[in-house]
Amino acid sequence: MRQVGALPYRIDEDGAAEVMLVTSRDTRRWVVPKGNAELGLSPHESAALEAWEEAGVRGFPCAHPLGDYVYDKRRRSGVRAARVTLFPLAVTQQADEFPERHERVTRWFPVAEAAAAVDEPDLSALIAGFRAPAGPSGGESDPAIPAGSGSRWSMLGWFQSLLPKQGRFFEQFEAHAATLTRGADALARLLHAGDGSDTATAIDQIVALEHEADDITRDVLHEVRRVFVTPFDRSAIIELIGAMDDAIDQMNQTAGSIALYGVARFEPQMRDMAGIIVEAARITAEAIPLLRSLNRNGERLNELTGRMIAIEGKADDIHESGLRALFASHRDDPMGFIVGREIYGHLERVVDRFEDVANEIQGLVIDHA
Repeated sequence: MRQVGALPYRIDEDGAAEVMLVTSRDTRRWVVPKGNAELGLSPHESAALEAWEEAGVRGFPCAHPLGDYVYDKRRRSGVRAARVTLFPLAVTQQADEFPERHERVTRWFPVAEAAAAVDEPDLSALIAGFRAPAGPSGGESDPAIPAGSGSRWSMLGWFQSLLPKQGRFFEQFEAHAATLTRGADALARLLHAGDGSDTATAIDQIVALEHEADDITRDVLHEVRRVFVTPFDRSAIIELIGAMDDAIDQMNQTAGSIALYGVARFEPQMRDMAGIIVEAARITAEAIPLLRSLNRNGERLNELTGRMIAIEGKADDIHESGLRALFASHRDDPMGFIVGREIYGHLERVVDRFEDVANEIQGLVIDHA
């Protein structure tokens, strides 16, 4: 028996994540919203619908699942194994009134507590692996040059004390990652604005975030020239911040095209790609603080970059199917097809730039961890 489920989540300004669980109707144990796939809806759309009906939350689902888990579903005919494909859902709204409000209890949990609250081992593992603890995991930053007890290192330490320090690279990377997260959220809201009522606000926010990201990038480039000791190779710093900046630039170009052509309605596959971008930004926001301690966090960084590359592949599939559907529905409207294709192209490039970020992080892990 196959089902779909949602993992509703929210992330605070400090990077701490919470996930929502609901109680089952029969046993009252903690579970995720789940159910059978709805006819005419894609699996992740069905999962989002279950989240609304069972938990009263709406948001941006990611089309690429976190994984599968198995549980025993009790029916009148007996117990039957059910396999659930779980999709992350970035929550934007929580309602007091929803279809199953009188049948279930909902609660927000820190990730570790949610993993401990569910009974299914595979589901527990999926939740536990969703988000590492907030903050610079692994403690203090790895030293750029080892501190030894010999006279050579003592002399070097004295010499370094006279020179500019390591700079604020980690803080700047994390600040830039925050602009990516907010930009992805604004872009998703833009593409989910069915009547165009929220488009101007979302576009203005993306433009402002792109300017903020540019300022951070300039600061990083200035620091690269100024400081003597950097946490890792200068070219790696430049390439990483460049890839991150390219991602927000592409979001800005997407918003610019939408504003230029006055687009107010968006194809389902465009919204699916927006969900992929939200997930890519979430992964980046978790990965960047882990760079402070590459030795301790290499394994987790490999997991995160692996997921980033996987969702980029899913985005390629969505892009291809979206273009086919766009062409089929615009045979008598060539200009509509051209505009839609341009928006699809921008969205694909946003995801590609996030993959570039993942590749840069993988290179740092290989070189330093």
